[in-house]
Amino acid sequence: MLGFGKKRQKKNIALFVDGPNIIRKEFNLDLDDLRSAVQKYGRLVTGKVFLNQFASEKLVEAIANQGFEPVINLAGEKESDVDVAVAVAAVRAAYDKNIDVVAIASRDADYLPAIQVAKEMGKEVLIVGVEPGFSKALQRSGDYVEILKKKRVERRVRGK
Repeated sequence: MLGFGKKRQKKNIALFVDGPNIIRKEFNLDLDDLRSAVQKYGRLVTGKVFLNQFASEKLVEAIANQGFEPVINLAGEKESDVDVAVAVAAVRAAYDKNIDVVAIASRDADYLPAIQVAKEMGKEVLIVGVEPGFSKALQRSGDYVEILKKKRVERRVRGK
């Protein structure tokens, strides 16, 4: 039998994105770039983008069209309102025997306790962020760190 007893070649990754923290106009983040950065470390099997209830329908649709699962969190108005939902999802992934790497895309250190649980469960941790404001503590907590670059928007004036 082919494949019987063979170990998986690529690691399975669960990615959790802190939408209000990292998907912002000033960063002009491309979700394809995020996916590419994560897939350097294995196979993306779960990709969830957490948003608050104020996210536009257009943003939710764009996230879904990129192949990510938008998760709307009905909390308050602050950026941190999705943090608990992201942390809970990361801890759930840490207990999933089919997940090898827990990846968190954010700039803040609120996820350190969830990262600690993932490591205690034997998972590798990938942190993906963007400057400015990418927490050094968050970066140091990961086994791997990817810093995404802002997309440059080139504007041309016609006829001049």
